[in-house]
Amino acid sequence: NYPNPFNPLTNITYQIPTNGNVSLKVYDVLGKEVAVLVDEYKVAGRYSVNFNGSNLASGIYLYKLQAGNFTSTKKLVLMK
Repeated sequence: NYPNPFNPLTNITYQIPTNGNVSLKVYDVLGKEVAVLVDEYKVAGRYSVNFNGSNLASGIYLYKLQAGNFTSTKKLVLMK
């Protein structure tokens, strides 16, 4: 994601090699789901999604991308 740290907007870019269901969710450090950014079928390609953290407290959050058998989790930092 860019920028990171962010306040309150950041952009998450991802690429998928094959068509399939894609899930992109944001969690707090306790594992509670705070946002669902993508949960749908996508064709292969490059995508970008904006995340607005204005309703969240400052801190560390994790976003998890799942596409087919691929899973990736990365950290984002919200600084207000």
